[in-house]
Amino acid sequence: MYEQIAGNVRRSWILILSFVLLIAAIGWVFGQALGYGNFGLVFALIFAFIFVLIGYYRSDRIILSMSAAREADPKRYPFLHHTVEGLALAAGVPKPKVYIIPDTALNAFAAGRDPEHSVVAVTAGLLEKLDRLELEGVIAHEMSHIKNYDIRVMTLTVMLVGVIVLMSDWMLHSFWWGGGRRRSGGGDRNGAGFGIMMIAGLALAILAPLFANLIRLAVSRQREYLADASGAMLTRYPPGLASALRKISADDEPLEVANKATAHLYIGAPNQVGVRGKTVQLMATHPPMAERIKRLEGMGDIAKQ
Repeated sequence: MYEQIAGNVRRSWILILSFVLLIAAIGWVFGQALGYGNFGLVFALIFAFIFVLIGYYRSDRIILSMSAAREADPKRYPFLHHTVEGLALAAGVPKPKVYIIPDTALNAFAAGRDPEHSVVAVTAGLLEKLDRLELEGVIAHEMSHIKNYDIRVMTLTVMLVGVIVLMSDWMLHSFWWGGGRRRSGGGDRNGAGFGIMMIAGLALAILAPLFANLIRLAVSRQREYLADASGAMLTRYPPGLASALRKISADDEPLEVANKATAHLYIGAPNQVGVRGKTVQLMATHPPMAERIKRLEGMGDIAKQ
């Protein structure tokens, strides 16, 4: 577990560095192509820092608001609170705040920036349709995301992807509305260089969001495998989580409150049905459910060990 946490910390810094370099490249090309010089680079870095800082410290509140989640009353949901508390103790992390999403679909997520500032949210449908062992498996999965610092990795990733998408969109609009005027105001003195920079800027503006999202999706899929394995270790009973995943996979009711920004957080892809083919899986937020269940079944009943 300590190696997994250390690995996520390393990945956090690698992700930050990769995205910062991409953001810096967008800002520099943007400034050079439109005649702003190095101001584009400085603006991009300052904007990214402020955007990520605000999102990082308020991510849990933003996600809970988007999901229409409300805090779970301990008197109304005693077993849920006891389960979260017990698994938090087993995982060696503080008990996260517990929320209910008023939706009949089967799903759950964990969010926050670290174990001390984390939340776990489950849908009303999950509480109604899962038995105790299955619910424990789901909560253990989400607790593993918290313990392994997955929530920090994905919070940083989402914020940085958001910056890149916004900046790319600004760049495309600026090229469309202001590129010609900039060139006529002085860009002709170096027409060839201007043309190359414009082409590079357009290519970067179009490809950067795609590249950033592919990184985000790859990280999201890998962390689900890790959380499945870690969650099974917490409960010492892989069949519980495997059974829960079967029910979640069989539930074809869409989660109304989910969207592209939050889909990767859930234990099951809320709007992803019948994923087939390598190309489709490359753009998926989650690995195939059948593969996740197969891996859990391969772990056997570790409670006997």
